[in-house]
Amino acid sequence: MRLGVLDVGSNTVHLLVVDAHRGAHPTPMHDDRWLLRLAEQIGDDGMLSKAGEKALLRAVQNACDQAEKQGCEELLAMVTSAIRDAANGLEVLDRVRERTGVEMQVLSGEDEARLTFLAVRRWFGWSAGRLLVFDIGGGSLELASGVDEDPDVALSLPLGAGRMTRRFLPGAQRGGRPDLAALDELAEYADALIEPAAGKLRDVGTPDLVAATSKTFRTLARLTGAAPYSAGLQVPRELTADGLGQLVGFISRIESSALAELRGVSPDRAHQVPAGAVVAAATLRALDVRCVKICPWALREGVILRRLDSLGGA
Repeated sequence: MRLGVLDVGSNTVHLLVVDAHRGAHPTPMHDDRWLLRLAEQIGDDGMLSKAGEKALLRAVQNACDQAEKQGCEELLAMVTSAIRDAANGLEVLDRVRERTGVEMQVLSGEDEARLTFLAVRRWFGWSAGRLLVFDIGGGSLELASGVDEDPDVALSLPLGAGRMTRRFLPGAQRGGRPDLAALDELAEYADALIEPAAGKLRDVGTPDLVAATSKTFRTLARLTGAAPYSAGLQVPRELTADGLGQLVGFISRIESSALAELRGVSPDRAHQVPAGAVVAAATLRALDVRCVKICPWALREGVILRRLDSLGGA
């Protein structure tokens, strides 16, 4: 069957169309993205602005039109931290549903961690043993560990690259150089939040394989020498703690406008790379991880796989 997955995140609205059936590899057929930066449209009162709501409505309608054009039999729509954090998020989703007919599922941070873990498990297979999985999004950091397809521990922390940029590195948003004192402050903040979560992950057992997914980790790996996306999904990629440490030192000394010109960096997310790198380094440090394997599958693939599994049980 042809499935569409619509993922409304903190930075982008992403439509992925795949051909898939139970037990098969989901084959990507179409990909669309709309940059909305919804998290930046949430005011001091916690409300998503009218402009943000209008932009979301347009993006969802465009996604519906594209899904119909692509012949999708079903559109699975979900929202993550930006709408989840907005005080009026549910009201906005009700209005979007009334206008477009799309029922959007609000995923909790734990839901995100579990679905991403499922995708990573299917990608690496049972031979990977106990998996430890990291995912840095725009609003949150997800962590999960387990030996099965459902993790023993699934956690979410408010340490997304976009969220941390807005809080600690506002100058980077304007194309400037990160403030070194602010980077140190961010590192201390991340260490404090991650350590209790790291204890829970350590308690369930030592991982046989540590994997990371998300745009942030893929960008960091690319900047430390991993193969470009154009080389194909099957090419092994990794990010080492040593390489990441050197990268943090490098990107802390250049403007985000210059960072945007480097290969492998999306210009629209370049300002979030320093914060993402600091959070990634804190995560590896807290769990004493020296190297992570980069997985091309993440939340959207997890949603697809879970849906296909449910069809098999019908």
